[in-house]
Amino acid sequence: NEVLETNQHRIAMNALIRSIRHHWAGRTDFIVGGNMFVYFSPLQAKTHDYRGPDFFVALDVDGSYSRQAWVAWEEQGKLPDVVIELLSDSTKAIDLGLKKTLYEQTFQTTDYFVFDPLDAHSLRGWHLSTTGQYEELQPNEHGRLWSAKLELWVGVWDGPIENESRAWLRFYDVRGQLVQLPEEAAAQEVKTAKYETL
Repeated sequence: NEVLETNQHRIAMNALIRSIRHHWAGRTDFIVGGNMFVYFSPLQAKTHDYRGPDFFVALDVDGSYSRQAWVAWEEQGKLPDVVIELLSDSTKAIDLGLKKTLYEQTFQTTDYFVFDPLDAHSLRGWHLSTTGQYEELQPNEHGRLWSAKLELWVGVWDGPIENESRAWLRFYDVRGQLVQLPEEAAAQEVKTAKYETL
């Protein structure tokens, strides 16, 4: 059941991954992955104890090479710092139950967010407190949730991605500016260049 449900889920996942890569271009101290297995067995076995988060970021790691999977025992025991699960009717119960407990207690993932790409009002998030338990994040006046680990806001943005217009989960910087996708940044550069030549 580690399969992306719909085309909207695929676009949503790729947009999150591509915008982070673009935003942190030049940095080699992180890995961003999606729909990629994370192996965490204390017995170092790849036959059980694995999950495929829809989106995750691991910080303070060697990001200069790519991985086929995230294997905790090959990364000094490191597990993802931030996880986002894209909810659907068939995964919602697991994402809010079993997986939330796993990310809190086993992964000790600092920030965990969930969002259903087909429901603009479904964003929720948790931050791992000093007691090692998840505390639900409260939205700001724009309905966005702060990711302390990413130093970015997570929020909903209305507009087109891959010719599909709807409410997408996106990142915003400290100033509240949208973290752009490469093609959005390119389009803005063209617009700016045109304006400057007028």
